[in-house]
Amino acid sequence: MYNSLSDIAQRKQQLRLELSRDSQKVDRLWNSLFVKRNESTRGQFLSNIISHSALAIDAFLMVRKLRKTHPSIFQALGNWKKKK
Repeated sequence: MYNSLSDIAQRKQQLRLELSRDSQKVDRLWNSLFVKRNESTRGQFLSNIISHSALAIDAFLMVRKLRKTHPSIFQALGNWKKKK
């Protein structure tokens, strides 16, 4: 393990270097999560609108179907909100 103070100091320096490298790697990864997207063309913009609209309609229809087939779930949620 460690036989002298110089061994401890050397290990401490190694750990500082590793921490520094890991910190830089985390910073790069974190910054890559929030990259500004390029400006989209008008066609991509319309495609995104259509895609999001279809998703919203699908979600609405799913909730409507769930309310019709399993009304007890939504009644329980309504009672839960009233208790607060």
